[in-house]
Amino acid sequence: MTCFKRLFSKGPRSKVAWLMTGEALTSCRCFHAELVRHESSALPVVHHSKYVCDLPPNHRFPMGKFPRVLQCLLRDQVITEKQVWVPEIASKDLLSCVHTEDYLDNFINGKISEQEQRRTGFPWSEGIVRRCRYETGGTVLAAEVALQRGLACSTAGGTHHAFPSYGSGFCLLNDLAVAAKYTMDNSPNSPSTKRKVLIVDLDVHQVEYTSLCCGLGFVFVEKLNLFHVSNILQGDGTAFIFKEEPSVFTFSVHCGKNFPLRKQQSDLDISVEDGLEDKDYLSTVEAHLPWLLETFRPDLVLYDAGVDPHWEDELGRLRLTDQGLYQRDLFVLKTVVKRGVPIAAVIGGGYSRDIDKLALRHSIVHRAATQVNETQQIKLDKQVFYVQKQLV
Repeated sequence: MTCFKRLFSKGPRSKVAWLMTGEALTSCRCFHAELVRHESSALPVVHHSKYVCDLPPNHRFPMGKFPRVLQCLLRDQVITEKQVWVPEIASKDLLSCVHTEDYLDNFINGKISEQEQRRTGFPWSEGIVRRCRYETGGTVLAAEVALQRGLACSTAGGTHHAFPSYGSGFCLLNDLAVAAKYTMDNSPNSPSTKRKVLIVDLDVHQVEYTSLCCGLGFVFVEKLNLFHVSNILQGDGTAFIFKEEPSVFTFSVHCGKNFPLRKQQSDLDISVEDGLEDKDYLSTVEAHLPWLLETFRPDLVLYDAGVDPHWEDELGRLRLTDQGLYQRDLFVLKTVVKRGVPIAAVIGGGYSRDIDKLALRHSIVHRAATQVNETQQIKLDKQVFYVQKQLV
């Protein structure tokens, strides 16, 4: 049985059958980054039962996918309950490191106009506010845990279309930007030396604010093998959160003809044509990620593992298979972990009316991460055994 098939094989359901309702998930144990359990080497998976909220009937956004991702991971015995970390809600102070005060006040207190609601795709509710704040808290927690443990995944996140002063495209708060800013502001030697964050965005839709807030273009100087920082973007009335800040780099592979029609320029944009299949897509990622890691040398990678490049995705336009997504995630995670760089993964975009199939697709990154984590632990155990043997 191949690793891919083994990770997708279903084990007995007796012990986890009760988890098939969203309410039951609230009984998962709660951990926070300051309580990292060093005795456990299993993959940390960040989840909260409030990643979901009610939407109008027949709404296009597949809200039910978030609890299903965790449910299928537990059902298939990819993870256990003890691996689940439950985040705190993102505070207004935390969100304000990226979003404007006016926008946060309007968003939290329900002062969002109908036009703004149409732009986001969501009707305003207290539930949607709570959901987005927990989702952002989850991405921040995943980043914190990854910095201590090397690898962590959330069962949500990747809302990269949100701008400082407004939401867009099913994205109301920019969790990736908040996590990047939080990580830099809480660097061990901050403010003298900030952590460098690489955002690898493989959602099929191009990032908007995540690249805009960085406000940076990195021009590769071939002879010197260095990055030169230059300001290439202009804001829309909000301050650049990372203006002239060389500590964040955004790498995006996206479908050129997909949303958004008006593209913002990332630090490294790879635009691909409609209908791209596994082999060519993987070759594109493989051609850029290793040298980017080698040259930029990040202290943390935030990975948006969107599954909307899948051939069955309703909003995708590419032709990747389940196997292609698995190979993509495995390559990204292995390449980063092999270099000793911490990485936190979020699930990104994915759209289908078949929630069970979509959740299984989103769980591919957690399955790939489990394999990478297990391989890494075996290597570490061998190193410890070798050292102990030399000391005898």
